[in-house]
Amino acid sequence: MRDIYCGLIKIEDIGKTLSLSGWVYRRRDHGGLIFADLRDVTGIVQVVFSPDISIDAHQKAGNIKQEYVISVKGKVARRPQETENPNIPTGAVEILVDTFEILNTCKTLPFQLDDEETNESIRFKYRYLDMRRPEIQKIFVNRSRAYKVTRDYFVSNDFHEFETPFFTKSTPEGARDFVVPSRLNQGMFYALPQSPQLYKQILMIAGFDRYFQIARCFRDEDLRADRQPEFTQIDVEMSFVDVDDVISMGEGLISALYEALRGEQIKTPFMRMTYDEAMNLYGSDKPDLRFELTMVNLTDIFKQTVFGVFKKTIEDNGEIKALTLKGKTLSRKDLDNAVDVAKELGAGGLIWIRKENNALQSPTVKYLSEDEKSLLEERLGPENGDVIFIMTDKQDKLNELMGRFRLYLGEKYGLIRKDEFRFLWVIDFPLLEYSEEEKRYVARHHPFTSPQGKMKDFEGNYDSIKAKAYDLVLNGVELGGGSIRIYRTDEQMEMFKLLGIKEDEASEKFGFLLEALEMGAPPHGGIAFGFDRIIMMFLKLDSIREVIPFPKTQKGTCPLTGAPSKVGQKQLNELKIKVTVTAEST
Repeated sequence: MRDIYCGLIKIEDIGKTLSLSGWVYRRRDHGGLIFADLRDVTGIVQVVFSPDISIDAHQKAGNIKQEYVISVKGKVARRPQETENPNIPTGAVEILVDTFEILNTCKTLPFQLDDEETNESIRFKYRYLDMRRPEIQKIFVNRSRAYKVTRDYFVSNDFHEFETPFFTKSTPEGARDFVVPSRLNQGMFYALPQSPQLYKQILMIAGFDRYFQIARCFRDEDLRADRQPEFTQIDVEMSFVDVDDVISMGEGLISALYEALRGEQIKTPFMRMTYDEAMNLYGSDKPDLRFELTMVNLTDIFKQTVFGVFKKTIEDNGEIKALTLKGKTLSRKDLDNAVDVAKELGAGGLIWIRKENNALQSPTVKYLSEDEKSLLEERLGPENGDVIFIMTDKQDKLNELMGRFRLYLGEKYGLIRKDEFRFLWVIDFPLLEYSEEEKRYVARHHPFTSPQGKMKDFEGNYDSIKAKAYDLVLNGVELGGGSIRIYRTDEQMEMFKLLGIKEDEASEKFGFLLEALEMGAPPHGGIAFGFDRIIMMFLKLDSIREVIPFPKTQKGTCPLTGAPSKVGQKQLNELKIKVTVTAEST
């Protein structure tokens, strides 16, 4: 039904008679002539209906409206110079229509396709219309390109692509599973995979050496701008490797994707930072390095202080930290707002000290000794106009609070260099963290992560065990993470024991893996990258929903189809399932 796509017509085609098909993007009636922008997935070209060329076509063109599907045939001509459009590739040519056909009509649109302010819920309800827009189609053309780049990269590095099951076994740890009832095994349930973690380890034990998969994953968790219940993951596993090998392979992939999507090369290797350094300086295990504002520990300066807030913090084995906002002039209202923001974040309070006329000024300064003020200035180096913000609390809570407050200052005062892409590997994560709610240790990454050293050598000091784990961070967003795995049964059982997973439970949940580890498992490790997040970040979009063809809302519903929905009683009877709806769920 066409000789060429709309967006591919060039000046060299002038004089040719071509057939095109597409959608009417815009239509303009100038009396004697009717103009339309004909659009397909490659772009737009102007078509002209003139009575001097075809009276019949000109008359029929009076009936076409926006988003009608039409087929036209005509000669390619040069547009008059004064009407050329330099903003599109076909802006120097037009099609003088000889014949055309209306293939389908279109009802009145629920929103205008060129309206950038259309409500997201309306856009996603009519996603097929939203995706007709050139700027949205470009996102998904880029996504398609990224699939090919990913596959080409791994195939060129001797990886094998496998698919792993969607119907798998529910396991403890991690986020909540989506479960699927089994009709053939009544009372039993499958779980949709949160990741192919166990399967890719099995593939290494099977001897394939290098595996990758562009995998669909499912997690029943609370949603936000960079989270969806179903998402796409670039899953990777390698045998006979250590941390540096996996990181190097990951950097190669990210470099290839970055060049394909942004048309630029990035410098590798990426910067590395330990987890402890990231938390102590930035208050986050995924720090945004596009601005330099770092936290400074002041605890030692105030060891002998008489200032009540600081004195109590020292007595409670807490810490005192500061952020110094430089080069900004803050009013008293700005400072009061900062105090309110800190309290909203969960801080007990916020102390500010401003340097003016070469002296520190604040309601707090009068409680500080001359030595304390001198040491404070020496460590922070404030200049006139700079403001020092101080918080106190236990180390972990303080780091988290100040990290969030740092991001507030970065956004509020324009410190973030929005055009930059700052990649960072965060390494040396804690292997474990203690859950006050469960009164036991839980795996920070997952229970198959290898420790740095033997757990039995730590003599109960489990908080100090570091993992062979690593995350790739871009501009404060985690793009991916992975680890070197435990590959010996005795060490895996030791980990389960530490996590409070009893032997019979471990056998029930992970028996197939434990048995496989006894069958000559090689050392192995891998990483998983969030494919959707990579696309979102590289294309500078604000929400992961923009890069997913049919996204769910923050309540996990599909605006297009209305899923989830009720099923018929017949299906429930076949599954031997009874639905009980409580007042709270209605």
